[in-house]
Amino acid sequence: MYNIKKKVTIYTDGACSGNPGPGGWGAVLIYGSQRKELSGAAETTTNQRMELTAALQALQALKEPCEVILFSDSAYLINAFNQHWLDNWQHNGWRNAKKQPVENQDLWQALLNISSQHQVSWRKVRGHAGDTYNERCDELARAAIAGLKG
Repeated sequence: MYNIKKKVTIYTDGACSGNPGPGGWGAVLIYGSQRKELSGAAETTTNQRMELTAALQALQALKEPCEVILFSDSAYLINAFNQHWLDNWQHNGWRNAKKQPVENQDLWQALLNISSQHQVSWRKVRGHAGDTYNERCDELARAAIAGLKG
């Protein structure tokens, strides 16, 4: 007997009004014909933290181990996984190539933990290039920021 994992496609985006400043994130999860949208905001944050939070929140929303394709327009997020930056950071005691402490370490560690529960393929999508779901994530993130100001 073998376990067939559900195949889920996730799109994520983060936004910030000022950097740092009020920030928001958005995610769209797609499983078959089902679609779920998530979003949230933070009073004072950075764009990078919102990009990471979007991916983290989306993966945390999955109720069982899944096969995931996660799309983001954040080179920071995608390259950290695909170019093994995370492996290097961990090997170097959470220090980057300049020997400085890695920023957003709390979110990176949470992302490593949650992504290990799934089979995740990290994919870069060009931001603001007309991709329907990427644009929707941006709308969700910006609406979350507007809700803070509201």
